[in-house]
Amino acid sequence: MATLGIDLGGTKIALGVLEGGRLIQRGRITTPREGAEAVLQAMIAAANEALAEAGAPVTAVGVGTPGPIDYERGVVVFAPNIARFRDVPLRARLEEALQRPVALENDANAAALAEHHLGAARGAASSFFVTVSTGIGGGLVADGRVWRGAYGQAGEFGHLTVLPGGPVCGCGNAGCLEAVASGRALARDASYAYAEPLDTPELFARWRAGEAKAARIVEAAADYLGQALADAQKLWDPEVVVVGGGVALGGGEVWLERVRRAFERHAAGWRTAPLLPARLGEDAGVIGAALAARALAPEGP
Repeated sequence: MATLGIDLGGTKIALGVLEGGRLIQRGRITTPREGAEAVLQAMIAAANEALAEAGAPVTAVGVGTPGPIDYERGVVVFAPNIARFRDVPLRARLEEALQRPVALENDANAAALAEHHLGAARGAASSFFVTVSTGIGGGLVADGRVWRGAYGQAGEFGHLTVLPGGPVCGCGNAGCLEAVASGRALARDASYAYAEPLDTPELFARWRAGEAKAARIVEAAADYLGQALADAQKLWDPEVVVVGGGVALGGGEVWLERVRRAFERHAAGWRTAPLLPARLGEDAGVIGAALAARALAPEGP
């Protein structure tokens, strides 16, 4: 049984056909900037091309999308970083165009599902996945299924308040984890401290070179992340915690070890789960979306 996964992002739309536990086909296009209709048309065209070229019959489609989702209606309430993408009936439009059932899932939840079943948390009864990239997201998987909560908001890890009165977050609150520990926050603080535009790779390079200002910025962000992970451990108590995303990849094992120590320190004696690096990289969103589609796929012969 094969399913098509689509990972909708602010800059790219990635696609892949999953058969068994392996991606047998991959594709990627640039996300249009002209609004929802342009994004929909580009997604439909790319999906139809993938379906036509798939080496196996594709029975269902899954889409991982940023932002909140009205799961009952199949509507994306809004997608951050995609212009004019609000109240989009994504499921209905794709089902009509692709003639297959479509599952919608939050992008961080989709990646969590992938890492749980086929990645770093494989074999665990429960896992919590955190992605630290431009923003920060999370997803909780228990007994093989994503835990969305009563209102579809579970796992919004980046919007835990870790510094009351701190920098204003994109969500409008002050002091969210995303506002102090994401890639965007690191670049903001580095650019201010060095009085020149700096991105996160350059910041990490200066940190590894032993520059004091870079160390203050990187290590403070790692501490905030460890603090939030300790709170998540006490609240959800997952068996395994998996950390992925561009910042995690750029920071490497040294950065992850710094987060791990902060996690244990803020847990203050409470037991902490193993903290593992993600294994699936950029494929996690596509794989997770394809896994979500399996629940809709009719059983083959």
